[in-house]
Amino acid sequence: MSTTTERHGEEARPVLTARNVVRRFGGLMAVNDVSFDVRQGEILGLIGPNGAGKTTMFDLLAGSVAPSSGEIILNGVAVAGEGAYRRIGRGLGRTFQIPRPFPNLTLLDNVMLAAQGQAGERLLSNFLRPWKVAEQERVAHAKAMELLDLVHLTRLAHEPARVLSGGQRKLLELARVMMADPALILLDEPAAGVNATLLETIIDRIRDINQRGVTFLLIEHNIDMVTRLCHRVLVMASGQLLCEGTPEEVARDPRVIEAYLGGAA
Repeated sequence: MSTTTERHGEEARPVLTARNVVRRFGGLMAVNDVSFDVRQGEILGLIGPNGAGKTTMFDLLAGSVAPSSGEIILNGVAVAGEGAYRRIGRGLGRTFQIPRPFPNLTLLDNVMLAAQGQAGERLLSNFLRPWKVAEQERVAHAKAMELLDLVHLTRLAHEPARVLSGGQRKLLELARVMMADPALILLDEPAAGVNATLLETIIDRIRDINQRGVTFLLIEHNIDMVTRLCHRVLVMASGQLLCEGTPEEVARDPRVIEAYLGGAA
């Protein structure tokens, strides 16, 4: 595995920045003055014990929750006041710990639905510019099939999504998020509920997509996966950023050991 300084050193520009981000829920401080950068081209891990604030941090970055204070900067643009839909348009994609595909639609249709800026979404275009709608449909179909091939689901392309296992649903969700051409993907526990064989496929697909220039920030409890995939790791505990470094550095940090074994939540 390449080290941070070799491939993703300080000179790599940040594609996403959290600056002094705070989120309160009533009297609960879920995220407390957290700052970090996600650097272009890296795979950055976010770990911590249960209740550390990781999922809330993801919600803040994705735009589904607004910060109580602080800044979130995506490709140089302050986006703390924007919702999730606007951030998708700026190149930020997100997966979820429990994927929820449309169960009665085929895998192909599930992926095609994630295509952005389709003329067919506007009713009048179907009457006034049917040729453009048809052409975009052909392009989206071809792209969706390529992405299903990327995640090794081509043979199931015309099957309903309800037939998929948990691990296959994670792969389908990865194909769906790639359909929107993201520059950065937030991955929420890609290893959760996945058998060992499919986990290897998911790891390989993440590496392949990263080699295409896509940046990743992932929450994960599977430390072996984090160690194998991530160039840097952030550790949260009690809503705060505890430390950051390479997987090896983080694993040796006594604060991390205390957070996991000493009961921090």
